Amino acid sequence: MPPYSGPLLTRGLVEAMRADLAAGHAYWRGSLDLGHSTGEVPLSAAGWRWRGQDYPWPEGLRDRTIYHWDGAAFAPLQRYGGALIKLVPTDWGAPTFEIDGIKMLPSAQCSPYADAERKVALTEPAGKTLLDTCGGLGYFARCALAAGAARVLSFEKNPEVLWLRRHNPWSPDADAAACGGRLQLVHGDVAQAITALPDAAFDAALHDPPRFGIAGELYAQRFYDQLARVLRPRGRLFHYTGTPNRKTSGRDVPGEVARRLERAGFATERVLDGVLAVKGGTPRSGRLRR
Repeated sequence: MPPYSGPLLTRGLVEAMRADLAAGHAYWRGSLDLGHSTGEVPLSAAGWRWRGQDYPWPEGLRDRTIYHWDGAAFAPLQRYGGALIKLVPTDWGAPTFEIDGIKMLPSAQCSPYADAERKVALTEPAGKTLLDTCGGLGYFARCALAAGAARVLSFEKNPEVLWLRRHNPWSPDADAAACGGRLQLVHGDVAQAITALPDAAFDAALHDPPRFGIAGELYAQRFYDQLARVLRPRGRLFHYTGTPNRKTSGRDVPGEVARRLERAGFATERVLDGVLAVKGGTPRSGRLRR
């Protein structure tokens, strides 16, 4: 299925358009693709026009929800497939997403895309072949390609997340000319697929798994051993961990992750909201756990 190319609405955006119409303006200027582009939108009492198509004024829009045109009406960008998976607007343009109300990408202090840029930069992706274990909305992959990665192999297990990607203009399209054939997106479970990947096939890896309670297999020693196997010597890994349960139980998830990575043959260092690891080497700052 090709990427969605219609308008994306939020309650606040529609209120701004209606306010301009009430003020006597024939056009509203802004973005209908989550900040990717801006333009003038002709307004009328019946609705508005964008990219050559007329749309009616939507009613009953909710906060914290993005709406897409499904061919007959504006519908929330969300699906239920064992859990409610929903694209959620941010103040930064690039959206985040939630699974059963749990936010998967940070967005309180900065754009989730800008956050991905900082983390991808730790792997020094220029000219490298990268493994992106849990693709999500594809921000890691897009940032790696923009930074000059030679190739990115990205896995995403959840079909509903892949559906969100097709509607999100900030998500990379593997088939688009802009990717130049450098992105391979695989619908599959990396916990299983990694066992079939060749030894020392990647220069770097990005590991942004769901929380431990959702995907504990992606925090297991056997998975970290596989990451070490598929990375070349001195291959760099950024592993997002966050700090779940720190306040409620005192659990140190980043510390647990670092210890397992060290047993797999990595040198580790806590950076940002995760762990930077180098296979058989030393992270840049030298602040190591071992």
